[in-house]
Amino acid sequence: MRRMVEVSLGVMLGALGATIVPCGYAQTTAMATELRGKIDAAIRETVAATGVPSASVGIVEDGRIVFTEAYGDARLKPELKASVAMSYPVGSITKQFTSACILLLAEDGKLTLDDPVSRWFPALTRAQDVTVRELLSHTSGYEDYAPQDYTIPAWMKPTDPAKLVAEWAGKPLDFDPGTQWQYSNTNFVLAALIVEKASGMAYFDFLKRRVLQPLGINALDLDTQRDRVQPEGYERRALGPLRPAVLEAQGWYFGDGNLAMPVADLLTWDISIMQQTLLKPRSYTALETAVKLKDGSSTNYGLGIQVLRSRGHRVLEHSGEVGGFVSENIIFPDEKIAIAVLTNQEASSAASQIASAVSRLLLAAPAVRAVLPEELQMKAILAGLQDGKIDRALFTADANYYFSAETLGDFAGSLKPLGAVVSVTKERESLRGGMIERSFETAFAGGVKVSVSTYTMPDGKLEQLLVEGEKD
Repeated sequence: MRRMVEVSLGVMLGALGATIVPCGYAQTTAMATELRGKIDAAIRETVAATGVPSASVGIVEDGRIVFTEAYGDARLKPELKASVAMSYPVGSITKQFTSACILLLAEDGKLTLDDPVSRWFPALTRAQDVTVRELLSHTSGYEDYAPQDYTIPAWMKPTDPAKLVAEWAGKPLDFDPGTQWQYSNTNFVLAALIVEKASGMAYFDFLKRRVLQPLGINALDLDTQRDRVQPEGYERRALGPLRPAVLEAQGWYFGDGNLAMPVADLLTWDISIMQQTLLKPRSYTALETAVKLKDGSSTNYGLGIQVLRSRGHRVLEHSGEVGGFVSENIIFPDEKIAIAVLTNQEASSAASQIASAVSRLLLAAPAVRAVLPEELQMKAILAGLQDGKIDRALFTADANYYFSAETLGDFAGSLKPLGAVVSVTKERESLRGGMIERSFETAFAGGVKVSVSTYTMPDGKLEQLLVEGEKD
């Protein structure tokens, strides 16, 4: 659910005490002591630098789990140390599990990837023109119902997935099917509803029976089993204090972000992809092949998973986020290596930073980073936030809700001491949910740098502005 945190594979190829807790998965290959020490040190450094409350980290080498450790606190008050046995929400990593359900139904002859959505939901916008494959590859044109990285008022009220799809897939398309790639959670809510229609079973029942149980994965359904999730999720406004975050209400997790599991279970899924133990070979080919747009260009995205190459390595990657939690999962299938990181702070880059640091150590790939300049408006807004002020005319109703008096206080209290804003550099720009998504690096006179992410509506108003940086 929410965003897929984009990972730069150039950057991919960083102290709290570590707690090692047996999780029922044998670490069947011994990792070299020197490498283990470097990995442990890099994780500790990143956890400390980012201030993320906890991280549960796992590594597969040679197709076997060789490293599972948990760092920090799963809950701050009352304190609860993190354990690798704990289930963390994995957010949008769920999408590849939903894709597996669709592929199994295709193997059963219940559907095909090229079936139109109209076979099951004829009333949706251009349902006769949108295919199942386009849903799973984010090329349908259906608008994303959940692009924000903070909790908006709508998400605090229970909803029904069918109602959600009727609303968001009932809107005009953002583009003609198959002509663009744009991440959309709406696609996978609809895909899960198709699983129900095609199988005659409840979505999670089918997922559990055909995917999770055969692989021995003990995953929780956030809609019905959230009381069994032990870690508490947190958020940080700018560089302010950690505060408890709000998990979205029931009904907002359905096929796009409903799973929670221990890190070793996620690695078990990764191993099943490497060894092709659940699906037929042709289904794995479909899952892992980047879908092409109608003009022949690559989306770098398969079916529920990002498909990339970096320095000669084939990479399968996806991240995930729900209220209070961010995850990262990277598979190098040809090298039989996987890294999974689960954290309990929303809108945090800690999971991707840890995965990047571990990837560099395992593959010894140098870091490469490209940036693009764009700073004027953001520099002025940040200067205002240092004084606890914003021009509310620049923001949407949702963003104005986020910038409460308490939030403005956190921004001012944490950004003002950094000194004047020296520079703002745009690092990335893409489309998301009918909006423009941008990320910036901001440098202050005191030498501190922070990351700023924004979503801009077609009318120019900001739907989101989040700040993240190292916490002393």
